Formats: sequence, C-alpha cells, structure tokens
Amino acid sequence: MAKKWANKVKKWMTNKMELPADVMMDFPRVTVVGQFHVYIENHKGLLVFKDNELRLLLKQGQLLIKGSAFVIKTILPEEILLEGKIDEVIYINE
Repeated sequence: MAKKWANKVKKWMTNKMELPADVMMDFPRVTVVGQFHVYIENHKGLLVFKDNELRLLLKQGQLLIKGSAFVIKTILPEEILLEGKIDEVIYINE
C-alpha cells in the first residue's frame, strides 16, 4: 500500500513541479549517439556483456542492446558508456 502511495506522489510531483520523469520515477535514460555510442543512466546492474550483446537490469525489466565490436568505455554503479556498432536497443518488460 505504501509503495503505491509513494508512486502516486512521485507521479504527481513529476507532473506538477515539471521534474524529469527519469529522475523521479527511477526510469533509465538512454542516449544513443549515431550508431556507435550508447550512454545509459540509472540502470541497476550489468547482467550480460559480450562483444555483440549488452543486457542491463532496470528497476522494471531489462535493457538489451545488440550489435558488434562492443567495448565498455565507462562503467559506474548506475551509468555505462558502450561503444561499438549498435543495431538494436530493446526494452524487455519482465
């Protein structure tokens, strides 16, 4: 019950105070630069890293990035910068 109420308050604050939803609601922010860089903020952890696949845990679901020649340029607790040829960015809601 408290979690539902907290979410309602967050949504209300986001709308009324014009605050960014990604900050208030723990949504990930994904910035794709061309076809060669992806910067993801507000993830909850790295699940899979291969030269052609990156999978991140989100608060709700996962983020899957497919491509080739992947290199992690920066990795911090809630941020990651991926470089390589980006073919797909897929949100998985599980």
